[in-house]
Amino acid sequence: MAILYNSNFQRATFFLTGFQGLEGLHGWISIPFCFIYLTVILGNLTILHVIRTDATLHKPMYYFLGMLALTDLGLCLSTQPTVLGIFWFDAREIGIPACFTQLFFIHTLSLVESSVLLSMSIDRYVAICNPLRYSTILIPVHIVKMGLSSVLRSALLILPLPFLLKRFQYCCSHVLAHAYCLHLEIMKLACSGITVNHIYGLFVVACTVGMDSLLMFLSYAAILRTVLSFTSSLNTCISHICAVLLFYIPMIGLSLVHRFGEHLPRVVHLLMSYVYLLVPPLMNPIVYSIKTKQICQCIIKKFQFIKSLRCFWKD
Repeated sequence: MAILYNSNFQRATFFLTGFQGLEGLHGWISIPFCFIYLTVILGNLTILHVIRTDATLHKPMYYFLGMLALTDLGLCLSTQPTVLGIFWFDAREIGIPACFTQLFFIHTLSLVESSVLLSMSIDRYVAICNPLRYSTILIPVHIVKMGLSSVLRSALLILPLPFLLKRFQYCCSHVLAHAYCLHLEIMKLACSGITVNHIYGLFVVACTVGMDSLLMFLSYAAILRTVLSFTSSLNTCISHICAVLLFYIPMIGLSLVHRFGEHLPRVVHLLMSYVYLLVPPLMNPIVYSIKTKQICQCIIKKFQFIKSLRCFWKD
């Protein structure tokens, strides 16, 4: 089947495949995916609730952690409807406007996560290398500005992508190899030249992921040069480094697979795309709950409070 891209944009559609060749097992495959989605939602909502309700966590570091949790929730909710729709209802068809909207949110939130991780590294740099000015530099107004600038930068850089894709004719195929829409996958279906999309995509990655990772490296180089003996400070740094690795390693792996892994089996492409979008939101709450003492203590207090209430009502 083929679809011609014409002026009737609202009626054009793509088809999502999910795990191609394993359609009979989609019901079983949906079980771990559903568990992961529920864990992501529960874990990140727990982090947000603890930060919101505990006054001792009303500090810049935890505000940035809250931004990270919100971003992870957004990424989860951006992919969940189409993924579970395929597994449960075999709902493979997606309109091009809806596909491009999903693409916009997925890529924008990915860049927002990179920006938030950079903000968290700046927070650790100021806290460790310039502690006397920490409370005057990272005031609430500056934190809000950093958060808004992260969203604005990401949205403005991703906004041209749907319009660059809209100008193409999709006359060869309309079948996407994933359960959601990604720029690289849609771009491959175009009949005309995609050089502009390639160049702009690399430009976006260089301006965001490349620049953010470089600045994070410099900030941690300064931190390690300044102090290596403050265990409490290093614990928060280790949590952030884990979050950075969980985000960048799958992103780099997916990019390499898409650009240079045409010979690899399709299942490798699928697994890398799911790892890229699901592992960071799943693992970030776990990492920060384990490695950040204050978060861990607050969560334990919440569960102890709930347990005491149950005992009270039973008595």
